[in-house]
Amino acid sequence: MLEMLTDPNIWAAFITLSILEIVLGIDNIIFLSIISSRLPKEKQRFARMLGLSLALIMRIVLLACIAWLANANDTLFTVLGEEISIRDLILGGGGIFLLYKATVEIHHEMEGTILSGPKKAVATMGSVIVQIVLIDLVFSLDSIFTAVGVADDLPVMVAAIVVAILIMLFAAETVSKFVNEHPTIKMLALAFLVLIGVVLCADALDFHIPRGYIYMAIAFSLGVEALNQTAAKARARHNAKKDH
Repeated sequence: MLEMLTDPNIWAAFITLSILEIVLGIDNIIFLSIISSRLPKEKQRFARMLGLSLALIMRIVLLACIAWLANANDTLFTVLGEEISIRDLILGGGGIFLLYKATVEIHHEMEGTILSGPKKAVATMGSVIVQIVLIDLVFSLDSIFTAVGVADDLPVMVAAIVVAILIMLFAAETVSKFVNEHPTIKMLALAFLVLIGVVLCADALDFHIPRGYIYMAIAFSLGVEALNQTAAKARARHNAKKDH
């Protein structure tokens, strides 16, 4: 253990993997924020904490099943010449679920804005937990494959994942509040989920889209939205001065 703590390669792997896990967890936080917003306000924090706690448990359990993960790419069957593995089924199912859920949420947002203003929370805690568990499984699998590819030591992988989840737990409340208070940000977040769903489906079909492209697209969109928010505040200040 002491050798691991003094090995610079171990620390480099730990820091790199922690950063990657945090980045990969952003989409999970966005999903939890949007799903939990369908609950009554007093239950939303509990749902987010439960979701991230489940994500941590799933990641550790999957890490303990590295031997199974090593075989997750083994072909189960072939469809039209395309080899299908357990990983493909999980990622594909998760991608389809994300596409469906994001589309439904976009519909609710548009319907609420056009017809009756802000929508009411209509989900039950049970339905939210089921959705959280399903998508946590997908995000956990994607996260663990990343961990296995970056680090070789199980303790390093577990430590990095625990640190990332703890940081996400602290950030979840702030991110959720920000997303829910800004309708345009929420719509942008839903668009990100559609994008991530497409990426997962592509991965399931062995068409790998470099994650760098996805993150750059998200960063660019957030940059444009930040400019829009700044311009809106400037207009509001200008109009307030004119009124006085």
